[in-house]
Amino acid sequence: MIEQKNEIQEFTIDQLPEEQDIQDIVFNLMVDPNLAPINYFNDFSEESLDFSEIAGGDNDETGLFCSTNGQLMAISTHALHHHLEIDPKQATEILVARAVRKMMCLGAVPEAVSSILYHINVADPNGQFIAAGAKKGLENACQKFDLKLTDRKIRFDSFSGHGPVSPTIIISLMASIPDKDKLVNHVFKKKGNNIFMIGKSYDDVNSSEYLEFYHEISESSLPVFDIEDEVKLHGVMKKLIQSGLLSSASPVGKGGLFFSLLRAGMHSGFGFDITSDAEIRKDAFLFGESMGRIIVGVDPEKADDFVDLMSGLKVPFFALGHVTKGEIRIDDESFGFIDKMTPSN
Repeated sequence: MIEQKNEIQEFTIDQLPEEQDIQDIVFNLMVDPNLAPINYFNDFSEESLDFSEIAGGDNDETGLFCSTNGQLMAISTHALHHHLEIDPKQATEILVARAVRKMMCLGAVPEAVSSILYHINVADPNGQFIAAGAKKGLENACQKFDLKLTDRKIRFDSFSGHGPVSPTIIISLMASIPDKDKLVNHVFKKKGNNIFMIGKSYDDVNSSEYLEFYHEISESSLPVFDIEDEVKLHGVMKKLIQSGLLSSASPVGKGGLFFSLLRAGMHSGFGFDITSDAEIRKDAFLFGESMGRIIVGVDPEKADDFVDLMSGLKVPFFALGHVTKGEIRIDDESFGFIDKMTPSN
């Protein structure tokens, strides 16, 4: 019988003070190696995609290319080490869901996935626990998202002498792009565009950069995640992409809502003016990394149609605010201008 060997220290958000200096959090997180502009914001290409030079430059971490028969394709690679030793099934489901959500924001149709586990010892009971759980999570996620698995499902890098290196799962996701004219990227396009968040926010900062880097708390549970909600969200994005109502779209990812908005504005120099959800702690709203959320930009002329469509789909959505010329404002408090949001300025 395969048994879990490691247990995690229980953390609750109540351990953190609710009233905190948000600006101090922001400027401390700007030097987090996982969020700093030199790493996190250096992956942009031209504002509009040049399809004559596909794969000739960077376009986020998703690469575009044409197959030999002319089919436009996308591929991305994602990794996760959090909680593989605690809950490998759900950790793997989260990893696949993240990858699929990113492809759906682009306007691509996820097709197939391959994976590999690094730094595990399959001769050890805990290595077997990780491998078995990751396999279950991968198979369940592929079934939910209608993905094909490569023949070998999970390949292993079995290594007993890895020392302190955490077990890690890496997946590559392949997607097809049915209509290049409907591709959407994450970049804010125009001052005055409305910003909405699709999905629900929670008082959750588990496994976030905010919790681990700013508060130096490295042990917490996985972020809030419901695979059924993810499936619904991906269906919503498919309808929105087809409707042509979106000017931009990006998943809420590493660094939470604030850094996802920052990344959307960095390339174009636009800022954002948003209002937080009064029912959610501000630190969790801005920096929590709970799953199942997407930021979309909508032209004011299309906002009514967007709201009508979303209301009929019965999925939570929240009017965040609007794109600015460059200033960043949260709840009427100015955080300066986006072109100064680097450690060197």
